[in-house]
Amino acid sequence: MLFTTLKIRDIELKNRIMVSPMCQYSSVDGFANDWHLVHLGSRAVGGAAVVCTEATAVSPEGRISPHDLGIWKDEHIAELKHITDFITKQGAVPAMQLAHAGRKASTTEPWNGDHLVPIEEGGWKTVAPSPVAFLPEKDTPIELTIDAIQKIVTDFKEAAVRAIKAGFKILELHGAHGYLVNEFLSPLSNMRTDEYGGSFDNRMRFLLQIIDAVRGVMPEGMPLFLRISASDWKDGGWTVDDSVKLAEVVKTKGVDLVDCSSGGVVGDVKIPAKPNYQVPFAEAVRKAGILTGAVGVIVAAQQAEDILQNGQADIIVMAREMLRDPYFPLRAAKELDADIVWPKQYERAQRKK
Repeated sequence: MLFTTLKIRDIELKNRIMVSPMCQYSSVDGFANDWHLVHLGSRAVGGAAVVCTEATAVSPEGRISPHDLGIWKDEHIAELKHITDFITKQGAVPAMQLAHAGRKASTTEPWNGDHLVPIEEGGWKTVAPSPVAFLPEKDTPIELTIDAIQKIVTDFKEAAVRAIKAGFKILELHGAHGYLVNEFLSPLSNMRTDEYGGSFDNRMRFLLQIIDAVRGVMPEGMPLFLRISASDWKDGGWTVDDSVKLAEVVKTKGVDLVDCSSGGVVGDVKIPAKPNYQVPFAEAVRKAGILTGAVGVIVAAQQAEDILQNGQADIIVMAREMLRDPYFPLRAAKELDADIVWPKQYERAQRKK
């Protein structure tokens, strides 16, 4: 099944492998560059069906770090179009993840300690649904006003328009890992008492407004994905049952696939990461009648195949293994004895029967 096609709206995926959004922290002022071309392009050459950008900021203050990829101005489009053209020529589908980091913004790159970037050093004041810091040593964010919330909804909408102009064929909304959308969803980070806080429906409102705004500017035949943290891994937080309820709602709003990750909204939990540890989330959400993507320590061809054969997910979303091996799909096809088309330039390396 890993190398069977899957049609989502008007887009047909040549297999069930998606390159997960992976932050590269390699942009200046949000611009894509040669690093992004090679990083994303090599994985398209490697045979993945969907190649997704890192979390791409819809506004400057929505970046995780000052070096994140951005889509908040028209000038970003040209370099991205160069990349999507290349991905498309390899038979892959270019996707963009639209994101706002919320209270986890304005941090240094991981290799520089993942610290808060002071304003005098190019950082900025973070925002969130409530003025509660992610960790005690982190910045206390500014609580978003209603007008500021609506401005961010508009930022997502305008970013979607630019992404489409840049040649992306799938959009994914980042609602996971403790970033802004996730902060609104989780009762551990959303302490509001207005229409954006309190009840499940209220905490979901911000995301639904973003979905409506983005879906409203997308072609009917263009798929929309949503990444969620299916569990906060903490008592009193967001649960798998909440994720299933959310999936039931978003599928009526035009979301086509839920990419099921977990965690990230609070810093004082230990997540038991091991092979397939997040696959049950995708399996549970799939029962809501929506396509799902499975993620999390998926590193082998037969492992990925079994997830699909067992009906636990519809696509496999791979991150670290794709960093280790951009050509994982080519290797996996050989291991599973699947007949696929290799890039002509690489055919001489393909072992024929």
